[in-house]
Amino acid sequence: MERMNMVVALVVLLGLVGTSTGAVYKVGDSAGWTIMGNVNYDKWVSMKKFLVNDVVVFTYNSNFHNVLEVSKADYQSCNNESPIATYATGNDSIPLKTAGPHYFLCGIPGHCASGQKVEINVQKGSSAAPSMAPVEAPAPDSGAESSSANANATATSAPTPNSNGAASTGFSVGVGIMLLLASLCF
Repeated sequence: MERMNMVVALVVLLGLVGTSTGAVYKVGDSAGWTIMGNVNYDKWVSMKKFLVNDVVVFTYNSNFHNVLEVSKADYQSCNNESPIATYATGNDSIPLKTAGPHYFLCGIPGHCASGQKVEINVQKGSSAAPSMAPVEAPAPDSGAESSSANANATATSAPTPNSNGAASTGFSVGVGIMLLLASLCF
């Protein structure tokens, strides 16, 4: 009986863990984080609903861009001198842990003024767990951003939101662990 109570407690705990992770959104969708191609980040963000625990992924060529989280005043003036946080890997996953506006811009001179900035308004509430789907790396752009790093881009597995913004990965993992535990107990 004690063993059964432990299994039930673990199942409940796994259920809670599966619901604490948010949806995952790739900033700029297939274009990523860039100044090439006239990406309209205001339009991109207007098509999404961001909730606490969602994750935004900035994908870009780190030789030419970065991501700075900044204050509202710095966002409005494209000031990159005092960021709240700096990201520079080229594949930055940033969890949105608090409700309210979050401001991001590229700190490379001239990029923010050219539109490489995004304001993400996060609403209270919590999303379901995200799904993981393979995503093709974007084809190299011609022009200023082309480099050997872009030319050698390959397919990678990156998180993307599923069609409804919710997902089943956490649930599937939880069910798998639950079945494993059940088989060990009986």
